[in-house]
Amino acid sequence: MMQMIETDKAPKAIGPYSQAVKYESLLFVSGQIAIDPETQEFIGGSVEQQTERVMENIKAILEEAGLNFDHVIKTTIYLKNIDDFSRVNDIYGRYFKEHKPARATVEVSNLPKGALIEIEVIAGI
Repeated sequence: MMQMIETDKAPKAIGPYSQAVKYESLLFVSGQIAIDPETQEFIGGSVEQQTERVMENIKAILEEAGLNFDHVIKTTIYLKNIDDFSRVNDIYGRYFKEHKPARATVEVSNLPKGALIEIEVIAGI
């Protein structure tokens, strides 16, 4: 059975999708950009500021499902500029200390709202 996961502590979906979907023993978290959940506004700023907001949004969704970053199996990071890789890694690494999920990082030509980064995750329940 599928279950939609929704929390006010993360941004509302800006399209026809869910923040996350739980299916059997997996949680699929939709790609998150730097939207402040309190204002529903894109925060902009540096890639570091955006990465921090994205990771906090993911954290809130995981927590709503009763999980944390130790449950994450795979992440995909979409970067507007691959030269930001090391700066993103520094912040990302604060959330994944001992546990290190599989990951792909790709440079893309554009992201919603002009974001510099988007991250999606798959977690095991």
